[in-house]
Amino acid sequence: MKRWVRHWGLAILSLALLCGMVLPVRAAGQATLKEGVLIQGMDLSGMNKQQAADAVEQYIEENLKPIQLTLLTSNDAEVQVTVGDLGIRWSNPEILDQALAVGTQGNVIVRYKMLKDLRREPMNFELTFDYDIHAINQILAEQCSVYDQPVVNAVLKRENGVFSVVDGQVGYKLDVEASIDTVYEYMTKEWDLQPCSIGLEILVEQPQGSAQDLAQVTDLLGSFTTSFSSSGADRSANVTNGCNLINGTTLYPGEEFSTYEAVAPFTQQNGYFMAGSYLNGKVVDSIGGGICQVSTTLYNAVLRAELEVTQRYNHSMIVTYVDPSADAAIAESSGKDFKFINNLDIPIYIEGIIDGKRITFNIYGHETRSSERTVTYESKVLEVINPPGEMLYAEASQPIGYLVKGESAHIGYKAQLWKVVRENGVEVERTQINSSSYKMVPSSYHVGVATADPTAYAAIIDAINSGSVANVRNVIAIVAQQQALAAMAPQ
Repeated sequence: MKRWVRHWGLAILSLALLCGMVLPVRAAGQATLKEGVLIQGMDLSGMNKQQAADAVEQYIEENLKPIQLTLLTSNDAEVQVTVGDLGIRWSNPEILDQALAVGTQGNVIVRYKMLKDLRREPMNFELTFDYDIHAINQILAEQCSVYDQPVVNAVLKRENGVFSVVDGQVGYKLDVEASIDTVYEYMTKEWDLQPCSIGLEILVEQPQGSAQDLAQVTDLLGSFTTSFSSSGADRSANVTNGCNLINGTTLYPGEEFSTYEAVAPFTQQNGYFMAGSYLNGKVVDSIGGGICQVSTTLYNAVLRAELEVTQRYNHSMIVTYVDPSADAAIAESSGKDFKFINNLDIPIYIEGIIDGKRITFNIYGHETRSSERTVTYESKVLEVINPPGEMLYAEASQPIGYLVKGESAHIGYKAQLWKVVRENGVEVERTQINSSSYKMVPSSYHVGVATADPTAYAAIIDAINSGSVANVRNVIAIVAQQQALAAMAPQ
């Protein structure tokens, strides 16, 4: 029986040889792809694993990476990129082991049959691909987002006392995160290895406002005026520039207005000059000095329109163009800003006017308050802090006779602002709006003390210690007289 089986096996092997089929013998580590085993339709028969991998990479480099893709972004703009730009890479290299195993498993009969079948019907292994999310994100952010179009709300324009409506503009913004998913999903699941177009995810924002909405803005809700008649040319220019930057603002219900954002940046390119401003209890020259008069005037107009104030700071020292606690400071260095919200049901319009050296802000909207109701604001001073006298500072680098005024005196205050509501002339409501504390700053002088005369030195130091500018002036006069007499004496 065993002899019969052995003879039968030899017969089958002889038949295979007669048919021209030689079953290959694999050397360890040198397996090659069999005839009829394809990868992505490519005949790589006879190649070992490394050769086949190199062939696949070459196929991707030469045939897939150059394929053009069109990304459809905001405003129907088209951005042309290549598959290679998306960072394509081969994601299933394990198919090489699967392909190499074809025709190598089972007994000789099974393997023979498999190889015969491959000649009639090849077996194809499909490639799958992955992409670089970072590369996709960079393309979308740098090449596609540039076509975004900001939404522009309809606004009011006021000329010669008459309002007109300027139509808005629809906004288009690329949703980068969602578009990353769209591109990745399409390229990994739907792409047919041909040039194609991919529509990106675009957010559409409709503008606020219509002619009907804005037509309701007819009434003056609040107005306030301050004078800058004592200001020099540069400070006056800063006040005018700030007023012009705010003039013409349309603010919709629920929107918050930031004075700082409206008038910044404080640069020459934005129309500002160097002028005096408060900094840490001192008057210093800074670009944009005087801009706080703009925010203060607007603050008082907003109060009279009874809009919702969300942020307000007083100055470090008292100002002269409004009552104590009726000011509103803005400062880039300390983060001070004046902000308010349109808490009404319809839009408001802010008009800024410069008339000579007077600044006025008018706030227009739709008046719903009773004509019998009036609103006023009262400043209540709680404490007045007078400077104790002059501050005298010795300057060793300057000679006796040098006397220069530093800071001017500023009276300190503690104050409150109260809102008073009357109906038919009768007070019905009194509400504290804010409280403010202003620094007291004494006047200061810088006094030269350099001299070779110890007597004169002692005299000027004593005068400085007395805290009296009059005493300092007397010592300076005496020293000057002594120096003049000494110069006239015969040598």
